[in-house]
Amino acid sequence: MLLARFLKPLVKVGTLTVIDADGRPHMFAGDPGPSVTMRIHSKALQRRYFFQPSMATGEGYMEGQLTVEDGGTIYDLLDLACMNMGHKRAVTPFHALTRQAARLFRRVQQFNPISRAQTNVAHHYDLSGALYDLFLDSDRQYSCAYFEPGVDDLESAQYEKKRHIAAKLLLEPGMRVLEIGSGWGGLALSLARETGACVTGLTLSQEQLKVSRERAKRAGLADRVEFHLRDYREETGIYDRIVSVGMFEHVGINHFGQYFAQVRDRLKPDGIALLHTIGRAEGPGATDPWIRKYIFPGGYIPALSEMARPIEDSGLWIADIEVLRLHYAKTLRHWRERFVANWDRAKALYDERFCRMWEFYLAASEASFRHLGNVVFQVQLANRQDAVPLTRDYIGNAHRRLKREQTPDRTQAA
Repeated sequence: MLLARFLKPLVKVGTLTVIDADGRPHMFAGDPGPSVTMRIHSKALQRRYFFQPSMATGEGYMEGQLTVEDGGTIYDLLDLACMNMGHKRAVTPFHALTRQAARLFRRVQQFNPISRAQTNVAHHYDLSGALYDLFLDSDRQYSCAYFEPGVDDLESAQYEKKRHIAAKLLLEPGMRVLEIGSGWGGLALSLARETGACVTGLTLSQEQLKVSRERAKRAGLADRVEFHLRDYREETGIYDRIVSVGMFEHVGINHFGQYFAQVRDRLKPDGIALLHTIGRAEGPGATDPWIRKYIFPGGYIPALSEMARPIEDSGLWIADIEVLRLHYAKTLRHWRERFVANWDRAKALYDERFCRMWEFYLAASEASFRHLGNVVFQVQLANRQDAVPLTRDYIGNAHRRLKREQTPDRTQAA
């Protein structure tokens, strides 16, 4: 079995038992660790594994041609696989070659003009809002939460994320804030409500735009928070602050220079910007083919080195960088467990195949943040080097002030 040749040198921790299409078990064991049994139900899938392991696993699970036995879950399988691949992605020479080839084509895959950007966003974010209610927090924060010591629940951690961002932005009442990629409006509404800022949010999702505007009106904040269906490249206003959370992953490597030049041009001379994005610690790479096809077409997780050069070229100052490690793994575990608990409701919205696809997406993402070097970068930018205090004490001070002055508002759910 070609798959056996692929797996034998890779399983160094734990035990993986593969039951092939003929019903024969093959065991691969390393040092003590978790034990998982998977069954392949077709010889066609079995052959694909050697050449396209990622696509074969994702599509095999979606189509029911791959199952995890003995009470295990797809997360257990992916966790074991990623644990053995590790941060630097231990692969065979053949698969190392295919990864290098994928990098050669990534600029074509990530060509993201305005027309294509809107289509790519619609693929993911214009799904039924009822789907996102099944696994996100009540504010529909679809990005990494911030788990302070002692904080374990998703609602509190997402609230702390918004407070952490507000602290880094040094917001004051009346400031004009641009949010690039405003989602369902939760961050914009929180910043306006809790700091007195005036926020303009940009989205390319019709569904998100509708929900955001309804929420602003319901919260009585429509006079200070507005949302537009607009690409960031089309914005012409000038702002005191710019914030972008979970959107940079959709920019595309070809457009990094354009993105940071636009941030520079839209920011006042003494302004501050905060970019919150998923990043890869292992260096430049390519988007996983299954993720690119089914979840985020046109998406790419950048390495810090790939962001630094276009920031330098823009003339912006990097005022601060924070790396959130494992916060997203914890966030994704909450999302995955919530989604699985609401499986029947998700199936009523779509079908069984969609549910397996979405579970695979959440499970693979969680495993990648635990083992494959995915992190979150929070990069603070400014047009002037004195726009931000010289020490980081102000972040903690702002946290304490916000905690003292505000309490989580659970009535502003999407």
